[in-house]
Amino acid sequence: MSDNKEKVLETATKLFAELGFEKTSMALICKEAKVSKGLVYHHFESKKSILIEIFTSSTHKMIESNVNINDTIEPKGELKQLINNVFYQLENDKLFFQFNLNIMFQPSTRSLLEAHIKERADILFKSVKRIFDKISLDRSEILTYTLLAEIDGIALNYLSVFDDYPLQMIKAELLNKYNKIKK
Repeated sequence: MSDNKEKVLETATKLFAELGFEKTSMALICKEAKVSKGLVYHHFESKKSILIEIFTSSTHKMIESNVNINDTIEPKGELKQLINNVFYQLENDKLFFQFNLNIMFQPSTRSLLEAHIKERADILFKSVKRIFDKISLDRSEILTYTLLAEIDGIALNYLSVFDDYPLQMIKAELLNKYNKIKK
């Protein structure tokens, strides 16, 4: 990928996360990225195509970090690794999570990305359920929904509600909770 295209994607991600998709114009993306409109339109058909590329890229990033868990270790170890990865991402890539939260809560972007959002959710659900299937097959579906909802709630509170959020304490509590699951 060219440096300019990457610069446009990084700038658009930041602006979409901070201002939202609707309030971010192509002109603002060009200005902040310090590139011409012609260059942007050379790489992207529209602001929507930028959004789709960012979302697709963030999905691949999420999958690489959380789906490709080391499945040669015992299932509770896989689950621990998954939870640690999520919290690592939360702490080290706030922009990534802020972008994703904004996308989910904006009706216009949610409708533009509906198929992509469903595909991502399905991939994440299946990867987490695969782990829970090994731990507690009869409860794996509800445990999967519960963990995913907890992670979403934690991300929301960490990024937008509380200033001094005890992220590490919450991670420890979550790890402890899921370590106690019995078959």
